[in-house]
Amino acid sequence: MYKPDRKSRRAFDGLKSEGFWDKTEKIFLKYKKKWKGPDIPIFIFPMNESNSRLMKEGKGKSGVSFIDKLFLFLTPIDDLKQLEALFVHEYHHVCRMNGLKKSPAEYTLLDSIILEGLAEHAVAENCGDKFTGEWSRRYSTEYLSEFWKNDLSEKLSIKRNDRQHDQILFGLGSRPRLLGYAIGYEIIKQYKQHEYFTEKASFSIPSEDFIKLINF
Repeated sequence: MYKPDRKSRRAFDGLKSEGFWDKTEKIFLKYKKKWKGPDIPIFIFPMNESNSRLMKEGKGKSGVSFIDKLFLFLTPIDDLKQLEALFVHEYHHVCRMNGLKKSPAEYTLLDSIILEGLAEHAVAENCGDKFTGEWSRRYSTEYLSEFWKNDLSEKLSIKRNDRQHDQILFGLGSRPRLLGYAIGYEIIKQYKQHEYFTEKASFSIPSEDFIKLINF
């Protein structure tokens, strides 16, 4: 997501001149207080603009989260709500990873699907539906249900080191793009229709609880 070249240098200069480090810190402090989240280092890099697919899907931004740190890859985007939406998604990951008390290396496919679904629902809650990823609206419930029954439901326990984990989560090969993300979003939507749900509870509810009431 980062490649040192002239485009990256221009993006870095733009990020620096427009104060994206300060802007990100303000957003961080807002959600750290709201969610009582961990105090972590946040690293900002200019995004690799030569990756057209990533640029299109991420609208000039992307991120990677760990249990103890967060990386943002940015271009000088005009709408700061887009920056906030990215941060909310990635920082929600950090908060949930800390709340689950489980090594990320031991995450199953179900854990990853739920992680992504919860984070994007946090974006919808805090920034508005229009700032959620297009993948959250790309597929119908019926379409996702078919993949759940025929492809996913028997593979929920596979670990992150299994090749099928990323193939399903990201929708690689012949699978629909970002399939796991979209199914995760649908699962959380259905859960919220049946169960009392708070944002803070979303950091610690076991992944298995979210699929007890789904209508797939």
